[in-house]
Amino acid sequence: MNTSSGCSACRDGEELEFPITMAFQPILDLAKQEIFAHEALVRGATGESAGSLLARVNADNRYAFDQSCRIKAVEWAAKLRVPAMVSINFMPNAVYRAETCIRATLEAARRYNFPLERIIFEVTEQEQVLDIDHLTNILRAYRKQGFMTAIDDFGAGYAGLNLLADFQPDLIKLDMALIRGIDQDSVRQILVEATLQMCRKLNIRVIAEGIETTGELDALRDMGVQLFQGYLFAKPGFEALPDIRFPY
Repeated sequence: MNTSSGCSACRDGEELEFPITMAFQPILDLAKQEIFAHEALVRGATGESAGSLLARVNADNRYAFDQSCRIKAVEWAAKLRVPAMVSINFMPNAVYRAETCIRATLEAARRYNFPLERIIFEVTEQEQVLDIDHLTNILRAYRKQGFMTAIDDFGAGYAGLNLLADFQPDLIKLDMALIRGIDQDSVRQILVEATLQMCRKLNIRVIAEGIETTGELDALRDMGVQLFQGYLFAKPGFEALPDIRFPY
């Protein structure tokens, strides 16, 4: 990790060499029939996918990319007057010192008049996390600042029991591989039920993401899940808040 260039990018607001913007996808609280949050998802200026942009991220521009995504997410959340929490993805390998790297986000929230208490920082798994201690230190620093924290893709990669043993986030997102076809798969049902029981005892809320069928939704609701995200409800809105379909 080139820490000097990383700190410089955060400190000096180094600009990214390619343009980005944001799409927003809702996370619904079906128990309350309301929007819990919108996740800010990076897109190219003309709608290019997140994957095509991430393919252009390397050691030289990783810090600038991460900072640009944070700032753009806050800017568009304010512009669209997002009426709920906003989940902002961050790349742990793009953070050298959390207290310093958070500065651009704080300044963007002030500049666009977006309430800090409505920001969730969500760890992405776009690249392998090599230092779990570093990740947990980042999450603790963000919690100390008053932000909610979320772990994406729980059950895959670094996002497992070892991480939870050291840090308990406010939210976890179940990995989509556990969700897909869960209504027809007793093994997946057992694994998810065990995860939900553990999270209740740890006071962690669970989001089921990637919901595509009413069968998946019904199975998870029966298990006690309340927070959902997926194409069944809404596809991401490009520079917009999408129309939402509440199935019940």
